[in-house]
Amino acid sequence: MIKTIAKVALPVDEVLAIKKNRILPEGVKEGRSKKNKKNEALKRLSIVTGIHGDELEGQYVAYELQRRIRENKECLKGIVDIYPAMNPLGIDSITRGIPAFDLDFNRLFPGNIDGNMTEYLAAGIIEDVKGSDCVIDIHASNIYLTEIPQIRINELHKDWLVPLAEQCNMDFIWVHGAATVLESTFAYSLNSIGTPVLVVEMGVGMRITKTYGDQMVDGIFALMKHMGMWTGEAITPRKPIISTDWRDVSYLNASTGGLFVPKAKHSQMMKKGEVIGEIVDPLQGIVLDTIESPVEGLLFTIRDYPVVEEGSLIGRLLPKEVCER
Repeated sequence: MIKTIAKVALPVDEVLAIKKNRILPEGVKEGRSKKNKKNEALKRLSIVTGIHGDELEGQYVAYELQRRIRENKECLKGIVDIYPAMNPLGIDSITRGIPAFDLDFNRLFPGNIDGNMTEYLAAGIIEDVKGSDCVIDIHASNIYLTEIPQIRINELHKDWLVPLAEQCNMDFIWVHGAATVLESTFAYSLNSIGTPVLVVEMGVGMRITKTYGDQMVDGIFALMKHMGMWTGEAITPRKPIISTDWRDVSYLNASTGGLFVPKAKHSQMMKKGEVIGEIVDPLQGIVLDTIESPVEGLLFTIRDYPVVEEGSLIGRLLPKEVCER
């Protein structure tokens, strides 16, 4: 059932509408009782994507999840709400923020129902999503970096979010310090009022990485099985690497501008001193800098866009001992 959760009028008789598709178990109708045979309230899982218009990985997840549910609808025992385009103008124009407003939508929550257009939309989204038993907020990286499938969690909420994240078939769970998490984000706003949100980062901006999307969908079914929302087949989720200390991560930054040419593959286990890539000068035909791994560990972020400036992020690594905990 497709429903408009928030809309505003635009110039020249147009309307900006944010929509969701609600999938109900067989025999349950919208507006009627939403309880199972044991008279228990049905669990609700919300899949949110498209807050940033240039992050398209979640678009495939939204499609594939619905396709698989439709093929085995009798196995669904809870409510699945899918919000594929929280920032439809951004998706239509492939821009990160809201076009014409120069605003990052993920810095406007929880919004204000009496505020301007963007604040009103943010408030409408929070009102509709809150109360979910779990929310998966799917993001991609930007056009510059590629990320392995991971879930990022505010340390303030790790005790109740990490057990849910472990069911999602992700490679990595990254617990961030509270000081690094912006309070104006969608996830923070809902987590702070008791609605659990898992923030997924995977792939690269403006692209779809099908293998990552399929991995995420497998994880969603595993989570649904864990929550008692799915009686069909589901994988046993892979055991993720969990980092709870910001000092675990090694950052690689460009020492100079130039063209980054990778020598290592994304998600590769690197040896200390092994070459990750080179920064070269196309004008002179020389190597300006060689990027070596400072530790033995997993290359979980790598530069995808080749042009770099001094200070540009080239990659991130997790030490081997963290990966083996």
